[in-house]
Amino acid sequence: MDRAELVELLSPQGLSLLDSLPEWHSDDDVVRTVSDLRKAGHSPALVAAVLNQSKLRTKARAKFGEFADRMLFTEPGLEQATRLRVAALHAGRFARAGIRHVADLGCGIGGDALALSAIGLEVTAADADEVTAAIATFNLAPFEKTRVVHSLAEDVHLGGIDGVWLDPARRVASGGRTRRLADPADYTPSLDFAFGVGAERATGVKLGPGTDRTLIPAEAEAQWISVDGDVVELGVWFGAVRRPAIGRAALVIRGDEAHELTAPADSADAEIGPLGEYLAEPDGAVIRARLIGELAAGHDARMLSDGIAYLTADRPIESPFSRGFRVLERLPAEERRLRMALAERGIGTLEIKKRGADVDPAALRTRLRLKGDERATLVLTRESGKHVALLVERLD
Repeated sequence: MDRAELVELLSPQGLSLLDSLPEWHSDDDVVRTVSDLRKAGHSPALVAAVLNQSKLRTKARAKFGEFADRMLFTEPGLEQATRLRVAALHAGRFARAGIRHVADLGCGIGGDALALSAIGLEVTAADADEVTAAIATFNLAPFEKTRVVHSLAEDVHLGGIDGVWLDPARRVASGGRTRRLADPADYTPSLDFAFGVGAERATGVKLGPGTDRTLIPAEAEAQWISVDGDVVELGVWFGAVRRPAIGRAALVIRGDEAHELTAPADSADAEIGPLGEYLAEPDGAVIRARLIGELAAGHDARMLSDGIAYLTADRPIESPFSRGFRVLERLPAEERRLRMALAERGIGTLEIKKRGADVDPAALRTRLRLKGDERATLVLTRESGKHVALLVERLD
């Protein structure tokens, strides 16, 4: 979104028109909607602006629920915005630590600032992009104790502010698209700046879940969060918002439930042992946090192979931190024989899961030439370093 589009959108006519539009369902709605709006006398620029926002609001409901219907967005801002439920957890940390004034540096469209403001904290939100700062101002307007400034994170005066939240921009716009930045020094603000702030005051830093673990300071708590099976972020916490004796954490959110696995540091991997009757696939947050050994210890489980994130046991591993399977039988790992085995069992629909196997499931499924009425799940992995193919059934 450019400045001119924002001006169109923020006009009384623009906001009224946006709120009057029906819910966006698909791009097929566009032609007729554009025609109707143009016949009503609206300018092409205004029509384009409100239709784009209508589409973004519909997309944003996955993160913001009904709040999305009264917010404004940019495409990159929505992409990087924290889900409101996760943002509420961030805000809760600051509140429990007794923090009363939080600076949200690199606030984007204001998702985290919204959660901080909603629980009564004073918030100073800043963004280096003028349009984005203006959108955050609109989204945060209902909160009297919140102000938004158009500023670089590095230039915000932190006197009197006892807590800081940073969500460094990890993407850059290029040719109408965004690309991920590989070097943390290129983040805005840089990772060095973010961690430097953390050395001085209560600070939380949101990073991508695949961030190089060697960059995490030893004095910080690192918490990976997954939502409905998708690992969405790594939070690095310093000072009063870091929890005592916790260095690694995996927070698993599924539906309305949340469960957390914690440890002082990375846990040692479980011992490697033979395949049992049951198999478990740890949640991605547990894998990222390197707490597979912690999970295994609580269920008398073992690893199938070194470096492979599957656990096996002789009884079901019932845990919110993993998905369980019953092993039905071993099948030949060699492709031709595997195809014959699946054909003999009349399997025409096959879910393929893999770890430690260099295979494209979609391409393999095509080569297997599946026929039949049966459905099945196939796990391709390693046992003690050797390739295995396991026919399994989900326990959930």
